[in-house]
Amino acid sequence: MNNKKEVAKEIARRYCRLEPESIEVLAELLVPMKYHRGDIILREGEECTCMYYVDSGMVRQYYFKNGKDITEHFSFEGRIVMCIESLLKHVPSQIIIESLETTQLYALPRKKLLEAIESCPELGILYRKILEHALISSQHHADSQRFENAQERYERLLKEKPEIILHAPMIHVASFLQMTPETLSRVRAHHDKKDT
Repeated sequence: MNNKKEVAKEIARRYCRLEPESIEVLAELLVPMKYHRGDIILREGEECTCMYYVDSGMVRQYYFKNGKDITEHFSFEGRIVMCIESLLKHVPSQIIIESLETTQLYALPRKKLLEAIESCPELGILYRKILEHALISSQHHADSQRFENAQERYERLLKEKPEIILHAPMIHVASFLQMTPETLSRVRAHHDKKDT
């Protein structure tokens, strides 16, 4: 989608219904951005000032721990990505956002959104719904890591977000699922054998 109004409609469709006037206001706030594979969208130490709607492509959020690159989250077409603590508390982000392929994003600057909410309260509901969705998604991922074994985590990802398995490098998928690449390879082989 190249039309900001169409993107605004799609955001409303995914998160909460908006009146046509609110869609117009939202469309005006959106800033189109394009990234190539390996481009860094947000660096560690920078403040996250926007929520980013992924129109096409895929991005990942990651951080470094003990010198290792740990994938925390993937966002793909139709999803919103942000570093929530940095966005809400105005602190430097410890999370990095990287484009995994050619990606078209639409930035939604938080400051401008909050200003627009004063004259268009319906956007406040949208903002709340986006944050709620991000928190619930984060909780589901944390619960999966705590309560499911490696096979269950892989199968849940395959069922709920197959786009990640299809598009993300397996080394990042393994990190996201808190497995070594070797464990992920065994889990995938077991799954494939079970399906035949």
